[in-house]
Amino acid sequence: MSTASPAPSRPPERTILRVPEHTVEVVSDSGEGAQKCAQIFGRVSARMGNGVWTVEIIPAEIQPPPRTPESASGNRIRIGTRPVTNWGDHANLVVAFNEQVLLHRHRLEALAKDAVILIEDMWATHDDPDIRRAWNDAMDELGQRAYRFIPVPMEQQCLTLIDNPRRGKNMFALGLLAWIYSRDLEKIKEQIAHEFRKKSPALYDTNVALLELGHRWAEEHLDFRIEVPAIASDRPMVVMNGNQALAFGAIASGMELCSMYPITPATSASHFLSDIFEKFGGVVHQAEDEIAAIGVALGASFAGKVAFTISSGPGIALKTEFIGLAVMVELPLVIVDVQRGGPSTGLPTKVEQGDLLAAIFGQPGDAPHVVLAPATMEECFLCITTARRIAEAFRCVVMVLSDANLATGVQPFPRPAVDEHWLAQPPDLAPVREGLRPYDWDPEMGTSRRVIPGQPAGMFTATGLSHDELSHVGYTPDVHERGCVMRSRKLAVFQQMLKPPPVHGDDAGDLLVVGWGSTLGAIEEAVDRAREEGLAVSSLHLRFLSPLEPGLKEIFGRFRKVMTVEINYSDDPDAPFITEENRRRGQLAWLLRASTLVDVDCWTRVPGEPLRPGKILEALRASMPQGVQS
Repeated sequence: MSTASPAPSRPPERTILRVPEHTVEVVSDSGEGAQKCAQIFGRVSARMGNGVWTVEIIPAEIQPPPRTPESASGNRIRIGTRPVTNWGDHANLVVAFNEQVLLHRHRLEALAKDAVILIEDMWATHDDPDIRRAWNDAMDELGQRAYRFIPVPMEQQCLTLIDNPRRGKNMFALGLLAWIYSRDLEKIKEQIAHEFRKKSPALYDTNVALLELGHRWAEEHLDFRIEVPAIASDRPMVVMNGNQALAFGAIASGMELCSMYPITPATSASHFLSDIFEKFGGVVHQAEDEIAAIGVALGASFAGKVAFTISSGPGIALKTEFIGLAVMVELPLVIVDVQRGGPSTGLPTKVEQGDLLAAIFGQPGDAPHVVLAPATMEECFLCITTARRIAEAFRCVVMVLSDANLATGVQPFPRPAVDEHWLAQPPDLAPVREGLRPYDWDPEMGTSRRVIPGQPAGMFTATGLSHDELSHVGYTPDVHERGCVMRSRKLAVFQQMLKPPPVHGDDAGDLLVVGWGSTLGAIEEAVDRAREEGLAVSSLHLRFLSPLEPGLKEIFGRFRKVMTVEINYSDDPDAPFITEENRRRGQLAWLLRASTLVDVDCWTRVPGEPLRPGKILEALRASMPQGVQS
């Protein structure tokens, strides 16, 4: 591998690779801007008509030591001619700012065996002998694969324009990618303007100059280009990540208060909302802690609004007592849990689906409430409008389970046509009719009218203690029993309003895969590949998890075997000391086994990253019922 890149006397002969999809990674030390580079590349690709799915590569520490594998920060961008639903299996091209962050991706088997790697070449000849030694050791390890290395003098080139290349390599790298993939430079400049022009016109000019410098260098030195044809949509499209979609959904739903306390990976949703919520009459309240945040949301709900609070697993744990209060008082409340790895502080920047059982059962006593999980960025938008309507109609808590994969990933989807029915209706402040009780439960439906403080003749005492229809505290068996029955009955009524989930693939077969949340795209891609191999595999994806969607037992009965695929922990059945009795299963598998009495198996992993369709496909082959051959 050469370490110098002299300007050629004439452009090299080029190979143009035309493919239906390609996956790119940009990785650097934390703070060098690889994420910003990749985000702009992904957004521009989506605006040009490509299908896109991005996944952030984020170190677990805020400021990890530089030039270490653990410091790898960046993004994976999968672009395609058609819609892209997950991050795929392996990266085909990588832009790496040093060899150590590249090692991180290599050791995670994230790179295709023949990946093209554009790497900063300054480290091979660095003045520090330890750095040169680390470079050579890394190259020895990386050399075991058939990667194609292309040294790029990023530092040297950037120094011609700026004094601190650490602040400019990302825009130079963006120029490289723009040339390789024929991205529209004007659209990229629009994105740079959106990011930097308001902060400083001079900073915008410098970033554009670095972009153009990288574009020229690629044009003069690289011998290949990649074409991923785009198909223009016949519908207006928007491009955003899941947290932004949650924020827009809150606005579209008519909610007026987001009460929060900062926690990764949920914080960016409230930060984004704080920039725009006021224009729509909304308020973002940053409380002093997680408990206060849900308390403020509950107070707003008691006063007649439908508020929401947003957090992640550790924050949801702190909100537990107030969740129970909301259930007992029957206050409408939307809670968003952007899941991350656990337990405790766990993996703050990594994806996991470990909060399902806690979300449903993690309160003392019987506290029934609705739990739903979006599967795409578009569903992150729609689920908030749905959650608000359910919370208000049934006077209940609705918990939305997103995750870090959805939160930070970017995907285009059709611009929603705003529906006025999404909006919260003004509270009914008419005088309360004589004899109406604050919990005048309908004996069949368990529902009751919501009484707002200030309504004439509507005064009552709200209590978290067990109470009767008049909100009088009652400790007798009949009072407590009746309250539990009525609060539960609402969920049964709501469940009857749901439709059975559609099956992806044939309605009957050898194996049915069940998933939830952000695994949708990876599961369906794996199932489609398995079906191309002749395997009788289908899948279904659940959006409502409490109550579960109807008809599951009947659907399960049409397949020889049912298994879940999830990003949470389960014991491998052949692990030491694991038996059929003591095996801990995936959380959705536990739930489905209990509710359907079907012997649901599971395949789960907790890698701290989204599941790859190729790994799921391997699991499907291995999980086929006996007698079925691949």
